[in-house]
Amino acid sequence: MATEIIVITGGQRSGKSSFAQQLARDFSSDPVYLATARQWDQDFEKRIARHRSDRSEAWRTVEEEKHISRPDLTGQTVVLDCITLWLTNIYSDHGYDPDASLDWAKEEWNRFIARDFRLIVVTNEIGMGVHAQSEAARHFTDLQGWMNQYIVQKAPVVYLMVSGIPLKIK
Repeated sequence: MATEIIVITGGQRSGKSSFAQQLARDFSSDPVYLATARQWDQDFEKRIARHRSDRSEAWRTVEEEKHISRPDLTGQTVVLDCITLWLTNIYSDHGYDPDASLDWAKEEWNRFIARDFRLIVVTNEIGMGVHAQSEAARHFTDLQGWMNQYIVQKAPVVYLMVSGIPLKIK
């Protein structure tokens, strides 16, 4: 298992990524940014570019859409940003089947955390807003909630971000 797992959760634009990066820089002068975004469209390309510009030259960026256990991150301080985009890729590639997606994500997560590194995980609380209109969106909300619960079971520290303010909840 990873030496340390810190989870940062919250709503969209709540300050999760900025806080995660700040924590990582406090731990390491050369942190790793594990990016899971898939370039779905021009909006995502802009979001990815903004995230890249937010990080200094000290960061090493590793891009991995699904197989987060592939890169050797042993001994590193790693920001995984983010679980929601990672799950979106998995959900899409599994034909929007929440059960198959959850099983695959749990297996990949277990492989990922089996190594020794400091991990700061960014994820979203998407089930606190409006009830999704489509069946696929409702299933994704369930998938996200189940995976968040699975991840925080092994995390000794969890923060909830609210309007840029980190609240330590575990």
